[in-house]
Amino acid sequence: MRSFVLRKMEFSLSEEESNFTNSELLVLIFPFVLPFRVKSWADAFGGELYSIATKYSGSLLLQKKYKDVEPTLKIKEVDGLELVKKFSEQMESMLRRKVEAVERLVEAAEDADLNHEYNSSLEFDYYNSLLINEKDENDNYVELGDEFILEPNEHFNNLLVNTTYSDIQLPTNVYNKDPDILNGVYMSEALNPVFVDNFERDPTLTWQYFGSSTGFFRLYPGIKWLPDENGVISFDCRNRGWYIQAATSPKDIVIIVDVSGSMKGLRMTIAKHTIVTILDTLGENDFVNIIAYNDYVHFIEPCFKGILVQADRDNREHFKQLVEELQAKGVGTVNKALTESFKILREFRDAGQGGLCNQAIMLITDGAVEDYEAVFEKYNWPDRKVRVFTYLIGREVTFAPNVKWIACNNKGYYTQISTLADVQENVMEYLHVLSRPMVINHDHDIIWTEAYMDSALFASQAQSLLLMTTVAMPVFSKKNETRSHGILLGVVGSDVPLRELLKLAPRYKLGVHGYAFLNTNNGYILSHPDLRPLYKEGKKLKPKPNYNSVDLSEVEWEDRDEIKRVLFLTNDYFFTDIKGRLMWNSLHDLLQPDLSLANEWIYCITDIDPDHRKLSQLEAVIRFLTGEEPDLECDEELVQEVLFDAVVTAPMEAYWTTLALNMSMESEGGIEMAFLGTRAGLMRSALYVGSEKLSNRKFLTRKDKESIFTMDHFPLWYRRAAEHPPGSFIYSIVSEDDSGNFSLNARREKRRRWAPVGVQIKLELLQRKFWMAMQQVGAPLSVQATQCSWSAGAGLQCVMHSGGIFIRAAVKFILKDFGRASLVLEVQPVPHTLMQTSSLWSSDRVCSPLPPPHAAHRHKKHDTLQPCDTEYPVFVYEPAIKETNGLIECGDCQKMFVAQQIASSNLLLLVTDATCDCSIFPPVLPAHNASVKCDRMRSQKLRRRPDTCHAFHPEVQLWDCRGELRALIHLSSLFI
Repeated sequence: MRSFVLRKMEFSLSEEESNFTNSELLVLIFPFVLPFRVKSWADAFGGELYSIATKYSGSLLLQKKYKDVEPTLKIKEVDGLELVKKFSEQMESMLRRKVEAVERLVEAAEDADLNHEYNSSLEFDYYNSLLINEKDENDNYVELGDEFILEPNEHFNNLLVNTTYSDIQLPTNVYNKDPDILNGVYMSEALNPVFVDNFERDPTLTWQYFGSSTGFFRLYPGIKWLPDENGVISFDCRNRGWYIQAATSPKDIVIIVDVSGSMKGLRMTIAKHTIVTILDTLGENDFVNIIAYNDYVHFIEPCFKGILVQADRDNREHFKQLVEELQAKGVGTVNKALTESFKILREFRDAGQGGLCNQAIMLITDGAVEDYEAVFEKYNWPDRKVRVFTYLIGREVTFAPNVKWIACNNKGYYTQISTLADVQENVMEYLHVLSRPMVINHDHDIIWTEAYMDSALFASQAQSLLLMTTVAMPVFSKKNETRSHGILLGVVGSDVPLRELLKLAPRYKLGVHGYAFLNTNNGYILSHPDLRPLYKEGKKLKPKPNYNSVDLSEVEWEDRDEIKRVLFLTNDYFFTDIKGRLMWNSLHDLLQPDLSLANEWIYCITDIDPDHRKLSQLEAVIRFLTGEEPDLECDEELVQEVLFDAVVTAPMEAYWTTLALNMSMESEGGIEMAFLGTRAGLMRSALYVGSEKLSNRKFLTRKDKESIFTMDHFPLWYRRAAEHPPGSFIYSIVSEDDSGNFSLNARREKRRRWAPVGVQIKLELLQRKFWMAMQQVGAPLSVQATQCSWSAGAGLQCVMHSGGIFIRAAVKFILKDFGRASLVLEVQPVPHTLMQTSSLWSSDRVCSPLPPPHAAHRHKKHDTLQPCDTEYPVFVYEPAIKETNGLIECGDCQKMFVAQQIASSNLLLLVTDATCDCSIFPPVLPAHNASVKCDRMRSQKLRRRPDTCHAFHPEVQLWDCRGELRALIHLSSLFI
């Protein structure tokens, strides 16, 4: 005998090799033996394992206790469609409360503006969020920095806030005492009592705010704002997604940039910054492309030639990279670029593609000299369906009249940008032009943004709970004298943590394999339990580049190497309706020290009343049941279920305690912990050793999110137990210090209720039991284990390529219509010769693998990571095949092996010949195809357009375009 190795099956042979699923592998390497002897060894070792796990987990006792109460249970099948409808109604009710809060803010802001008379000499001291509580060298508060009381608030992630007042934030490039700012801040003081009233009406509200068109940001509750590492406040509310979406309708935009020789140096730098700023004003409902021109016209992304693409995060970031690569040379001729732009916009409009609302061309140039009027006559006049916005780059004004004429004669806006500091303010002007029809109509559209991340929660919550969405509405001037000008005052909004929505689809109603998810109208994931938006860079967590533009097919595939598993499952979803009298008399069973509840589950609502926020869920349930807190609102169905589980599992404490008192550490040293969990989120655990001797101290604690019940998933050991036949043991290595977590599935026969129970055992004990079992059946083995000369990975490949126990398959994600939307995970066996290994992620040039999340920081800044639509190769464990044997070619020799299942477990015993070296296998390389990447990028995903569009309004008879209108504009064209 050469060596003994136990390894997890969830790893790959190389970075590109396929994944394994659902089993563990026990590798023995020694001169070849007959298969029937291997079976006897497997049976002997399996018997030892079964005896240990059954005894110390107490599984048979737990099975008996559930069997005893079967006559008292009533099983009711859940109708999934009805459940979804119920969740939807509850979510609509909750979201409606958020909308009503925003509507009250809109009304207050518009009334305040109506009653406010602009005063150019107004003097007014307000709380500036950067300056509050700051003092000068004389210990006096600085101007705009008076005392502002800040206290930690648990509802706002323990940040220091002021819940009685809001304060004002301004970007560095906005003067804090500008008359427009002072008048706006003074007017918006009227929002303070509304902020407070909203919070009192709905204590689940978080941040409320008003973003002004002049650049100030009023935030409630008030906070202290800190500059970045460069001492700059770069946050500008006007380029946030919620502001832009609320201020404008969907838009199709073609950006034309002059890259002729005269644009070299600073001009090209300003032009690039202008393009990037325009891209930052676009969102998922918008469509875009970029054309560069000099002697000839070219699309900066050849893949996008002749089309518009959705302005989602992936495409915007991709464009930004390409913009950085632009170089100035040649002579500029704008005619062809304008012609190409008008053609694209017309084709998309006629085909019913794109945003189907506003269309615009953004012309960025340092001058226009040729005859371009014919292009407008042919493609845009007299209807002028496409607005043209012009940006003159540089201080030179020679060509200003020409560039201004283009904008003014095509319902656009002209501006000159001389410095980088001018870019932000000048780009934002086009949004005001596009918003005028909506403002004149006073159409207060309600918008919900794509998911975005709350950085304050990075280190404190599960990744899937980091995300927020915003509900926002525009604020208009109601003054009659400004009606035809269409003045947008700003946008009000409120954040809604997606955690609040998940609370309305509780885990206990969904089951171990059930889950709820939300999509945006563009098909992107808003909330999903398998959405993991962060990766590790060293010890820091950072957002993945496209965390908020992930579609369902991408999130359904697990991206963590250690848990890549595919299962054939038939899911039944049930809940138990239990008679009340059995439950309410057994409160004392909840008070045992070995019991805990899922603290992220909502047994009782504790986050509304401040007096309840410090209660754990177990404390809240107990106070509710004892009548100490009659005002607590609790989920009685869930409370009944957890009381039922507490009663049934109560004898386990005494059983485990008795075993612990009578353990022989000589023969049984290494048994560390027993534990169980139930569908109602109840957990019990008992230690067989002192806590200081545990090899895995994180297990079953809040530090280890995978091993406990959280809002978005059942524990990993619970899920794995539920995936296997009743009575089988599921073995897995759970830490790097050789501790093992072995759990037994103790489900009832009809699979309608289960409570996995298990033990944590050190691998040292497992190894001792293995050698003892081998000696008992007369195996010719040495008890000395040496380092394995043939890798476990190579052993896995032996079994994998032999066929039988593992089925090679391709995973595809398919949406099929069965009268309602359903997701089908299709696992299809395919011939070995046809398989190509792929990856879920790709770089920005070709479809190539992304390193594991912890290695993502090694990518250069210009490497944009984005989803790659491919098939995913896997090997699926086939439990019906009990044993297999064969050989594999290894250069000049053949390696023989026998693989045998170990009964009542997910373990395989692999016995193999040691005389042939198979440690090196050529990797299976992925097939990369740039055209596949292009096809994915060009694809127009199914989406639902916003319900409203505000493109033109007949009352906009004249508009400010930074220049006088030419006679060419006909009055008839203004009434479209």
